[in-house]
Amino acid sequence: MLTLIKNAEVYAPQPLGKKDVLLADSKIILIKDYIEHLNTSIPIDVVDAANHIIAPGFIDSHVHIIGGGGEGGYKTRTPELMLTDATTAGVTTIVGVLGTDGTTRRMENLLAKARGLEEEGISCFIHTGSYQIPVKTLTSSIEEDLILIDKIIGVGEIAISDHRSSEPTFEELVKVASAARNGGILSGKAGILEVHVGDGERKLSLLNQIADKTDLPIRQFHPTHINRNEELFKEGIQFAKRGGYVDLTTSTIPHFLEEGEVKCSKGLRIMLEEEVPISSITFSSDGNASLPFFDDNGDYKGLQVGKVSSLFQEVRDAVLEESVPLETALQVITSNPAKVLKLYNKGHIQPGKDADLVLLDKETLTIKTVFAQGKMMLKDGVPLVKGTFE
Repeated sequence: MLTLIKNAEVYAPQPLGKKDVLLADSKIILIKDYIEHLNTSIPIDVVDAANHIIAPGFIDSHVHIIGGGGEGGYKTRTPELMLTDATTAGVTTIVGVLGTDGTTRRMENLLAKARGLEEEGISCFIHTGSYQIPVKTLTSSIEEDLILIDKIIGVGEIAISDHRSSEPTFEELVKVASAARNGGILSGKAGILEVHVGDGERKLSLLNQIADKTDLPIRQFHPTHINRNEELFKEGIQFAKRGGYVDLTTSTIPHFLEEGEVKCSKGLRIMLEEEVPISSITFSSDGNASLPFFDDNGDYKGLQVGKVSSLFQEVRDAVLEESVPLETALQVITSNPAKVLKLYNKGHIQPGKDADLVLLDKETLTIKTVFAQGKMMLKDGVPLVKGTFE
């Protein structure tokens, strides 16, 4: 099956101008100013994308695909991700994580859900482990998980600076990061260590100590929730300036913003003004996570659920409200996470890359049409493909 997308303004994510883009099955095979008279007997589906921007499919590197939470007891375990939660948000690649609960949420479940989402049409990978150390793996070790299980590309989210963490020591976190690195090297994967950073006073001190005192590269770590409060955000800026990656979480609630959380769109602008390299910044949604809030004594007071749809909403706000150029803002959900996660076929519009594409209204930057692996999943805002139980 061939699909010809015509007359779109291509952001790859760098702007390429008006182009025609030809897809063959799951791949992009040709990008030219004008494509016509294809000499083939294969059926061609032509999509007129005039007045649209075409961007790479969005990568969400932190989603609780089997649900998360439970901080308020059993009834607060959050629901699983549905296919259209992702596709209507322009997300074509997801990394699934466990989170707080590594007991009733298990790696076997996470892997099965990832394979299910792939069968439904999007790309899905997972990290091994949860908040806790020792890491609860699928096989007997972190290295074996990375080397033997195709879908496992990293470790985490391991929690630090959080009352829900296992209070990992310097030595414990170094051992986990070393195992992740070795497993990644031997498997040709990222082997990244996804680090949940809470609102504890130590902030990123543990990661900075590891960078200072060991041979592990600072980019072995992908600390997330960096915009949780202004103090952590400022420390995140310094962490990025010394060469590290930082990940901002797009899902939020008014209560968090009132308490000092930095809105992602604003945070991106500030980081760029502070001369943080754009290549060091990613956004993720924390989709389907619980967003719990606690009182000063650490007692649970309530929660809401993270939304994958927040991912592009914050990128859009960065462009429309914070005057960040579109080609810059798009990088935090396309080419940057592709690089961090070593997903080399993702995050760019180039011949040979996966045909994961999002068509945006040129004026409003609203999501109109989505292709995942060359298949149209969303057309004019309406899902064409739904999950098995939707």
